[in-house]
This record gives sequence, structure tokens and C-alpha cells, in this order.
Amino acid sequence: MTEGRYPVWTKAVTVGLVIKIRSLSIAIEQEQDPVKQNKLIAQQNKLIAYLNGLGIAVNTNDPRLMTSVRSKLK
Repeated sequence: MTEGRYPVWTKAVTVGLVIKIRSLSIAIEQEQDPVKQNKLIAQQNKLIAYLNGLGIAVNTNDPRLMTSVRSKLK
């Protein structure tokens, strides 16, 4: 494996984590109850920690991957 190249499954997991983090961000913004907001933030922080721990970088020059990510984030 060359530097900066990851198997497809790691990219899929990364995209899944990013999508979940984004959905939690939206839920946090919409939640009025501070206690529930804090629980959502805690969940989001766990996912961000997993993503950071994996140290995965996604090649943003991959047009198919970026199109897929953009369509899922909308």
C-alpha cells in the first residue's frame, strides 16, 4: 500500500462517520433542551475521536467519491 492510498472499505467507513457527524450537528442545532444537546454533542465527539484516531485522509481529488459525499450531505 502506498502512502495516501486506503482500501475502499476505509473510505466507506470514513464517509459513514462524516455523514453521521453531520447529522448529529444538525440535530444539535435543532434541539432546544440543553441536556439533550449535551448528549448529542457527546455522541458527536466520540465519532470525531474515532475519526481522528483512525487518522484517515480521503483523497479529495477523487471526483466519484466527492460527488457521493456531497449528495449524501444534502
